[in-house]
Amino acid sequence: KQHKEGKIHAGLNPFTGKVEDMEKLKVLEPYRIGKQAINCATDAAIMILRIDDVIAARGMPMPAGPPGAGMPTPGDD
Repeated sequence: KQHKEGKIHAGLNPFTGKVEDMEKLKVLEPYRIGKQAINCATDAAIMILRIDDVIAARGMPMPAGPPGAGMPTPGDD
């Protein structure tokens, strides 16, 4: 509501619970912090998807390899 009224620096003060001017309180979020948060969230999502793929692949049968491509069994010599 405050932002729609043109108060672009309005934010919630966690100590008072009131909406206040964050610029006057010297509470500023650098661009790098926001960018880093998005990067971390993206990395976490990618990692979760990879783990999900590994779990899903565990239930699938392994394709058979060509003859003789497996490990030797005792007595094959």
